[in-house]
Amino acid sequence: MTIKKRMSLLFLMDSIIVFSSIYMGYFFLHPYINVLTNKTLLISAITIQLAHHFFAWRYGLYRKVWTYASVGELNSIFKAVTWTIAVVAVVQFVTSQDIYVRALGITWMLHILLLGGSRLSWRLVRDAITLSNEAPMKRTMVVGAGQAGTMIVRQVQHNPASGMKPVLFVDDDRSKQGFEIYGVNVMGGLEHIPDYVKEHDIEKIVIAIPSMEKQQMAKLMKVCIDTGVQTQKIPRIEDLMTGKVSVNDMQDVKIEDLLGRDEVQLDLKAIADKLTNKTILVTGAGGSIGSEICRQVSGFRPKRLILLGHGESSIYNIDMELRQNVSEDTEIIPIIADIQDRTRIFDIVSEYTPDVIYHAAAHKHVPLMELNPKEAVKNNIFGTKNVAEAADTFGVSYFVMVSTDKAVNPPNVMGATKRFAEMVVQNLSKESKTKFAAVRFGNVLGSRGSVIPLFKKQIAMGGPITVTDPEMTRYFMTIPEASRLVMQAGTLAAGGEVFVLDMGEPVKIVDLAKNLIRLSGYSEEEIEIRYSGIRPGEKLFEELLNDNERQSEHVFPKIFVGKAEPISSSEMKLVMDQLLGMTNEDMKEVLVGLANRKVAVLEGDLTTV
Repeated sequence: MTIKKRMSLLFLMDSIIVFSSIYMGYFFLHPYINVLTNKTLLISAITIQLAHHFFAWRYGLYRKVWTYASVGELNSIFKAVTWTIAVVAVVQFVTSQDIYVRALGITWMLHILLLGGSRLSWRLVRDAITLSNEAPMKRTMVVGAGQAGTMIVRQVQHNPASGMKPVLFVDDDRSKQGFEIYGVNVMGGLEHIPDYVKEHDIEKIVIAIPSMEKQQMAKLMKVCIDTGVQTQKIPRIEDLMTGKVSVNDMQDVKIEDLLGRDEVQLDLKAIADKLTNKTILVTGAGGSIGSEICRQVSGFRPKRLILLGHGESSIYNIDMELRQNVSEDTEIIPIIADIQDRTRIFDIVSEYTPDVIYHAAAHKHVPLMELNPKEAVKNNIFGTKNVAEAADTFGVSYFVMVSTDKAVNPPNVMGATKRFAEMVVQNLSKESKTKFAAVRFGNVLGSRGSVIPLFKKQIAMGGPITVTDPEMTRYFMTIPEASRLVMQAGTLAAGGEVFVLDMGEPVKIVDLAKNLIRLSGYSEEEIEIRYSGIRPGEKLFEELLNDNERQSEHVFPKIFVGKAEPISSSEMKLVMDQLLGMTNEDMKEVLVGLANRKVAVLEGDLTTV
């Protein structure tokens, strides 16, 4: 219906209601009155008609969308009717020196009842028509009967396109339990969610407690997804209230929501001082971590952002993405280069003289590097050495290397090369004006080569999910968390530190697989978990720092620094001179031995200790 037709219909309907209310008001008091000859009644009827339409227009009664009527709309009706009756009372007093108070009182009540009833009927009829045309809706449990939860239910009830039918609230607040909100029962508490799902045939759960702490929220989400029912969470309450998002923008619970850890909060001013209007170089800019660093760095309006990577497609993708979202004040410079090419790296750093280098380029897959140790050495050690020495040579202010928890007591080539790369950076920091630092973190959820994309692919194929060992654990963090830690480390670096994120408790890989199965809408009976055995170079558990490196105090919320000690520069030179000439087995033995302090350089030779 067009707005003109709608307003015309409301105008006609109100005209009938207004005449009916005043004539009925007089009839109840004076059933034998002649409505055609009574002068006062005729004047009052004409006045109430004119006054009503004026105040109805004044208070927007013809412009309101009554499908979403609330107390605000009822208040508008009350004001419009009250002012209308007041005008009629004045006219009666002027024309007949009397006010028919009882008749006007009844007219006022009838006017409000009929006007409000007509709007409610409008809404009920529209709802009934809309509901009859919609597909069956999912029986939905809303967890949280506070402001957010009630807002969700109210919107859902008047938005059948959401596909949800709220059937109960669940809330720990005893003052709400047993009552109804918008016709939906409030039950408690949260520990009974699995029982309520079975008793009420719940097909969907919406978590609507945006104020809950992350650790508690993770436990609640775990309870919900363990029921096997689709679980969603609401966006931030501020976004709902300001209209940035609607009920239809509810988000599925993601695996990172189950970490139960508050993300790293940045010291924005300190980072801005280092990045704003500066030249920033990111190696490995096309990778999962490197590209996220680029996204976050770009928000600080650097003068130039240099995207350096070996893969043409990945650099092209991040280049195109940033050009669409970054301020025109920032120059984006994509560069295809291999960090193993020392001359090329020195030429790039010399030409652009970056203020900060984030070094994220590396080979990171443990089983692949076990089969190709020489490539791990060339890229992770010599590549890092090239970029770090270029930074030292051309006076880069800060150099932050992305490392890994696999560098702690490594049994594998990948971890050993990353620990050796840390030592390269630490040795350079002793005499360089450049402030060097390394940043260790655990597995990154959703990064290329991580278990999450692999598990998702296996689930899409109907299973099985392959887990190496039922006891294997890993530390996990999100890509944004990892990138923030790298950026924050650049502001904290005094030279030679190894920064580590406090990542809470490690997670069992098998639990991660089970949660992902449920989040994907399947059960463990439908998707099998199969144990394949530990792969070459893998450990059952990872560490962030070994006992010699550990310090208890945080240098920044969620960040602490280790006491990782490098070997001497002369020892390092001897090792690096010999590495590439070794066999694969000798190379692995030396690297792992050095990283674990089981090989030392004595009198110019490598010796097992």
